[in-house]
Amino acid sequence: MAHAMTSADSTGSVVLLRHGAVASHRGDVELTREGRRQAELAGRWLAGWRPERVVVLAGPTLRACQTAFLVVHGLTDELPPVPVGGPDVCFALRNPDLYLAGRRVDPVSTAAAFAAQVPGATEADVTADAFFSTFIDAPDRIGLWLHHPHPPGETAQAVGQRVALFVAGLHRALTGKGWLVVGVTHSPVLRAVVHTFRGSDPGEPNYLTGYRLSLNGPGLALAPVDPK
Repeated sequence: MAHAMTSADSTGSVVLLRHGAVASHRGDVELTREGRRQAELAGRWLAGWRPERVVVLAGPTLRACQTAFLVVHGLTDELPPVPVGGPDVCFALRNPDLYLAGRRVDPVSTAAAFAAQVPGATEADVTADAFFSTFIDAPDRIGLWLHHPHPPGETAQAVGQRVALFVAGLHRALTGKGWLVVGVTHSPVLRAVVHTFRGSDPGEPNYLTGYRLSLNGPGLALAPVDPK
């Protein structure tokens, strides 16, 4: 895998990546063998930026945490003298907050997987809800949420602003030269950031791709990142 030619700059770098490959989105699933391979190779690729210190963060799902662990493994194999912190769970990198029967649920692909997140709920309860029944049947479920004016929870803009505040906090806390923060998240978060700060929808990102984020006034500037 070729190394990037870009280095961590004097104000540091924040990179958000989608998690590695999974077999489905029918609940809190783990990575496939290919997903694990992708994650470790992404860590080796990021080591080519030659950061002076690294922090790896992840959203709270199993697939995000597994990806972050393997990114750390790849980084430390390539950069043994450089301190690499994490992986640590970061709530700011979570999927959008959606609410079903008053309970927060992650966006998943089946009525059964939604019902499993709500004590006492059945698949019929899920399909009786207008938003969730439409979401399950949509060819592009995340696109439906992204463009929905009133989803039952966070809008795309709310998620984009959440990430902007997260990046601003990192820049205040991690001052100095050469640091790199790698955040492992999900496609809804990445698409919401692009939609909020570029006004477009990039569609579903590939696994282990994402964006390098930098502050641009109250918003974010985005540069694509594709570790391969």
